[in-house]
This record gives sequence, structure tokens and C-alpha cells, in this order.
Amino acid sequence: MHLLVLGATGYLGTHVAERLRTLPGARVLLAGRSLAADVTVDLAAARPRDLAAALAEVAPDAVVNCAGATGGDAVTLAEVNARGPAVLCAALREAAPGARLVHLGSSAEYGPTDPGVRVTESAATRPAGPYGATKLAGTVAVTASGLDAVVLRVGNPVGAGAPPTGLPGRVAALLAEAGDDPEAALRLGDLSAHRDFVDVRDVARAAALAATAEGPLPPVLNIGGGDARPVRDLVRALADAAGFRGRIAEAGTGSARSAQVSWQCSDITAARDALGWTPEHPLTASVKALWEAAGRRPEEVRAR
Repeated sequence: MHLLVLGATGYLGTHVAERLRTLPGARVLLAGRSLAADVTVDLAAARPRDLAAALAEVAPDAVVNCAGATGGDAVTLAEVNARGPAVLCAALREAAPGARLVHLGSSAEYGPTDPGVRVTESAATRPAGPYGATKLAGTVAVTASGLDAVVLRVGNPVGAGAPPTGLPGRVAALLAEAGDDPEAALRLGDLSAHRDFVDVRDVARAAALAATAEGPLPPVLNIGGGDARPVRDLVRALADAAGFRGRIAEAGTGSARSAQVSWQCSDITAARDALGWTPEHPLTASVKALWEAAGRRPEEVRAR
């Protein structure tokens, strides 16, 4: 089985490719901007016809699209998160119309939701900013493509390799810099927002199940931890994993998205029914993996 992963060098893509390589009989091919990739492509700029020619050469049985942008201006977000999936779908329709497409979406597509409510895939989508809006546009391109496709609407992934552009990776970097200084302080914004954290390894397992599942799948499946936790819990758990002896100071407001979306939790029943998937790693295991991958001794930090 030929499995093609786009964005395989990114945070989620690295874990997805690693998981797919464990499948019996799988040949995992990588697609991205690197010249070392099996398929060299930049979805933000590629033409559908050119990508179709490249896809025809590798003849994938399934494609997992992990390419995406979480930061940058609205143009960058639109090029990667909205245009990219549309180009991919157009190319697949021409070159490999029978291939299964698994696209990684985001729970940010839902936008503000009522506190205490686990949102289902049929809930209204009201993204609160350019990121969620462009991810939603990508989802629409995939679900309207006519392909054998499923969008995995991922919650807040936590685990090894979390980038510093997101809170888990940023806090891990701050903890590594603080080391064992008991006078150190982590100065962060308001951490009271609730998020649905999911281990990145569980996300990768869901992608593998979706790529290899027999028969059609629902157009959208929520992939999350199924529980809402204060962001404060994540920071505290990560500090504990790092053996942090200083103090955590919350000052002012958090991110703009936290102010707009104070509660986020996904109902993951459909993923269980369609894929036999449920999350296996608790938050403590996720932050442990993140810290073990990102943590450095103070002297190593000073030597950089």
C-alpha cells in the first residue's frame, strides 16, 4: 500500500509518517518542499496540473495531508490552509481519483462554543479568526471534492516536537531556559481558557486508521481528548515534568483567541464508531513526552 504524507517534516506530519511506517506492507512516501522528498511540492504555490503529474508517478492508495500553517498573516494562512487543500483535491481528481484522502483540520473551525458542551461534527462553524476561517475553507474544499475523503478535526495536540509558536512548545522552551533556578518565574497571560488536549501520538493513530479503513467514512471526524481542561492544567503538568521550582505568574489577558474562545471540547463519539479510535494517552503522558524531547539542562541552554 502506497501512503503519501504531505507536510511530513512538520509537527503532526512527523508523527503521522512514523505511525504509518509501522503498518504491515506500507510504503510511506513523503511530499513537501524539500528536494529530498519523494514528491516535491509547495501547496501554497503549486498548480493542480503539475501536482497531478507528480501524483500520477507515485500512484498513492491514500494521501494524508498534514501541511498547514498555524501562524503568519492572513495571506499566508489562506495560501497554505485554504488554497493548499483545494489544489490537492483538484490534483487527486485528475491523477488518483480512487485514493483515500485524510486531511487534518482543526477544532478552531468551530469557534466559540457554549461552556460545558462537547461539540459534535454537525455543530455550527463560526471561526473566531483567520486561522480557523482558513482551516474551515480547507475543510470545505475537501468535503465538497467528491473524493473518498475525511477531515480529522484535531483538538489541541500535545507531545514531542510541539513548536514554540504554540503554547505547549513555548512553555517547554521557557522551562528549559529557566532550568532549576528556584527564583525563576514563568510570566504568562491568563490561563483560564479550557481546551481539548490530545496527544500527538493519538492524532497519528487516528490518521493511520482513517487512511486504511475499509469503506466510506463520515466527511468530518473530531479527534480530541474528549475533555476540556484549563490551560493552567497543561502549564502546571509541564512544569511538574520539568521539575520547575520557580513560580508561574499569570498577568493580564491571554491570547486573542483565548479571549474569544474560552471553552473548547469535542465530542469524539463519531471517531470511535467509525474508526474504533479513542485517545490512549493522558495529558501527563503527553507533557512528559514533550518535555523529554524539548528539555535541556541549564548549562546546555547557556552554551547555545
